[in-house]
Amino acid sequence: METVKIDTDIKVMYVTAKSFPDGVLAAHQALHSKIPFTTQRKYFGISRPENNHGIVYHAAAEELKPGEAEELGYETLVLKNGNYISQTITDYMKDLESIGRTFQELLKHPNIDPQGYCVELYLNDKDVKCMVRLTD
Repeated sequence: METVKIDTDIKVMYVTAKSFPDGVLAAHQALHSKIPFTTQRKYFGISRPENNHGIVYHAAAEELKPGEAEELGYETLVLKNGNYISQTITDYMKDLESIGRTFQELLKHPNIDPQGYCVELYLNDKDVKCMVRLTD
């Protein structure tokens, strides 16, 4: 595990999965149908328990220009700047459940932000960085 610093807030646009974990792939497919992959943009999976509905998952993409999400008809949220405890998983498609196991370990950290998200930052088509924000 390592601590990484995100210097500025990141506004993302997202598609919410209909269920977790079963709806995750469909949410990413829906997002990418309107937002094709580009190396200029960061892509995320964002989740946390919400409103007694269990885990709510969002497939998300970084907004590159102000108003882009509204133009495309997406809702937005902001990933707060700060320190995140993280771990990178290489070739995650070989063991998708490794993402959940990694977050279970990260969530054991004593200083996690109770209002933060579990954040998957997709580094490329094989590797993902799992991150959880720490308190300020």
